[in-house]
Amino acid sequence: MVYQAFYRVYRPQSFGEMSGQKHVKQTLQNALLHNKTSHAYLFSGPRGTGKTSAAKVFAKALNCEKAPAKEPCNACPTCLSITEGSNTDVIEFDAASNSRVEEIRDIIEKVRFAPSNARFKVYIIDEVHMLSNSAFNALLKTLEEPPSHAVFILATTEPHKLPLTIISRCQRFDFKPITSAEIVDRMNQVVADAGVEAEEAALKVIAQAASGGMRDALSMLDQVVSFSGDRLTAEAALLVTGSIGEDIFYQLAEALLSKDAAAALMLLDQLIVEGKDVSRLAEDLITFFRDLLLLRTAPDLSELLELVSNDERFVSMSSAFEPETLYSFIDILSKTQQEMRFSNHAKVYVESALLKMIHYEGPVASSSHAPDPHLSQKVESLERLIGELQQQLANGVRPAEEAGMAAPPKKNGSKTSQSFRIPTGKINEVLKGATRQDIQVIREEWAGMMHTMQRSHSALLEETEPVAASDSAFVLKFKYEIHCLMASENPSLRSGLSDALLAKTGKAYDVVYVPEDGWLKVREEFIRNNDLSKLQDDGTESVDGGNGGAAEEMPNFMQEAEEQNADPIVSEAEKMFGKDFITVHDD
Repeated sequence: MVYQAFYRVYRPQSFGEMSGQKHVKQTLQNALLHNKTSHAYLFSGPRGTGKTSAAKVFAKALNCEKAPAKEPCNACPTCLSITEGSNTDVIEFDAASNSRVEEIRDIIEKVRFAPSNARFKVYIIDEVHMLSNSAFNALLKTLEEPPSHAVFILATTEPHKLPLTIISRCQRFDFKPITSAEIVDRMNQVVADAGVEAEEAALKVIAQAASGGMRDALSMLDQVVSFSGDRLTAEAALLVTGSIGEDIFYQLAEALLSKDAAAALMLLDQLIVEGKDVSRLAEDLITFFRDLLLLRTAPDLSELLELVSNDERFVSMSSAFEPETLYSFIDILSKTQQEMRFSNHAKVYVESALLKMIHYEGPVASSSHAPDPHLSQKVESLERLIGELQQQLANGVRPAEEAGMAAPPKKNGSKTSQSFRIPTGKINEVLKGATRQDIQVIREEWAGMMHTMQRSHSALLEETEPVAASDSAFVLKFKYEIHCLMASENPSLRSGLSDALLAKTGKAYDVVYVPEDGWLKVREEFIRNNDLSKLQDDGTESVDGGNGGAAEEMPNFMQEAEEQNADPIVSEAEKMFGKDFITVHDD
């Protein structure tokens, strides 16, 4: 017969053979036993955790001739035909290769026909998140109210891609990653059945490399058995899976303890030459320091160790590191792992991480240091300064004012990154040429322009408002200063905004950013300096001198200022009786 891989031969044929997923098995078995099964199920979770296997077992249990029962008998003709894949009433549908609406319509047309030789017609749709939107819409009504003889089981590794209308019509079961102990137990059964002698350390290496997936573990086990023959060794498992042995980890930790950069970098280079994946190496180093932290803080939980064993050398090694140092190592490696995702020079990042850990000046448990005299002096100086500040506050003197009188304020170079500097000159130039027609053009096109920009850019500009505009520039007011600062420091947003304005208005405007508080101050100062607060009876401004557009007609920002300063009671009375009949007397 043709050889079959372990993960196909040892696919679970009953709930009892499934590893892990106790919450899923118990719920489905109770529903089967009490005839409370639903019409639609959603199985979601990482790859290789048993979603499709559970769906097939559930289909057999539904149609078993000895039902209702918690387990399929696997002996009746119906169970045997489903196991062989020859039962026409259990339809497996791969949505990854049949994602179009036409394939779903074929299912919808046939679902109303009664099953030919079983109690239920079961549709198992694998990788359901690959269906198109039109396919989901076509499936929606049938999924909500299928015939009484139909059951849908949807399986996916990415449930967040499914429409909420689909998820709400299904009973959802989240499959969890299988623990290393459960994977090792299953592999022990497989190697015993296959007549292969295996070391426990070799199975642990494979379980660690599988990352919670039983199918990945059995595939790697199959590969290691083919490589090593009748005896499965840890060395063979390390070589085939690309993992790292305990000895290498121990040598690397010793190099970090002794601050030996050459030894650490040589070990790294040796691992890469042997074909170890650099990204996998960073992940294994994080797990290794996690194991040391576990040995350091909770030595009784040795069964949770993943990469190292609970022998004396690693226990003593963990005692040589302080927990703060191990936390820092994990943090350095985690940041390195994130940065490596966007680079083609992953080795450089891991080398830099090792050097950072070597030069990390953290506490060392094996040695005691005398108190630093410089640190004591700094503490005394700070305490004395705090005492003086408290005395000044008690006397009613503000420390900031006293410091300002004693010495001129120093410019803080980093403050520009924390607060926004208002471009008063640019705003005044816009206000000098501001007209109502210019601001009206921008405001009419503003909403449509926001829809054409990137979603992140339009979200940042959501609480903004164009408040004044000239022929070549306009002022954009932000409700929050932090949003104004972020927008001004984002060159991508500035160019995108200019392009969108050019496409909508036909003009390449210069945009001046200002927070709301800053805009109110600059506007008020401009009105005061240019004597724009006095209006004639006909609504035009009485302005001396040539202020360009500001003198020709009342700018939009002036109109807003007048509306804001108006008394609401007077405004309401003018609306009711007219301005000619209203006289306002100041008390």
